[in-house]
Amino acid sequence: MFEIVAFYLFAFLTIAMFSITVFTNNALYALSTLAAGMIFISAFFFLLDAQFLGAVQIVVYTGAVMALYAFGMMFFDSLSVVDEQIKNPRLVFLLSGIIALIIVLIFIFPIIGENIQANLPIHHEWGNTQDVGVVLFTKYLVPFEVAAIMLLVAMIGGIILASKKMDISYSELSEEEIENLEKEEL
Repeated sequence: MFEIVAFYLFAFLTIAMFSITVFTNNALYALSTLAAGMIFISAFFFLLDAQFLGAVQIVVYTGAVMALYAFGMMFFDSLSVVDEQIKNPRLVFLLSGIIALIIVLIFIFPIIGENIQANLPIHHEWGNTQDVGVVLFTKYLVPFEVAAIMLLVAMIGGIILASKKMDISYSELSEEEIENLEKEEL
């Protein structure tokens, strides 16, 4: 019973955090809720007795989001006031209805469906840390390395794109000067 209640609680919190991430206009709010959502995702791993993956989720993904948070504080004007307005209320209503339907289905399916136990190939003498390592560094070694190279290239590209106009502070410019700079970029 505890696992079911915890699952639904973390599912709701995760969906709420990622919804705020998608729908907010403030970059710092989005990054804060993205980090919280990643932490809530790690709770699912802990519920499944995959402590290693839960810890990796917190350290790697939440750490990466915190690095994005630091870059966001440096590169965006966090002191400017953002007037958050809903531009398309029909889309928000539709997405809210879909989310509500998904939540209702999540609550109904365990009642209707059968209790299906997953047949997990976990060696109890090794523990799940060694299982993850064996699978990752044998079967999935090449995709793991390709993902590492892609992340490195994305990080270098992000640094290059962010450093192009570091000498310009948009908060000190007038609207005409900002429009002229945007026209120059095109």
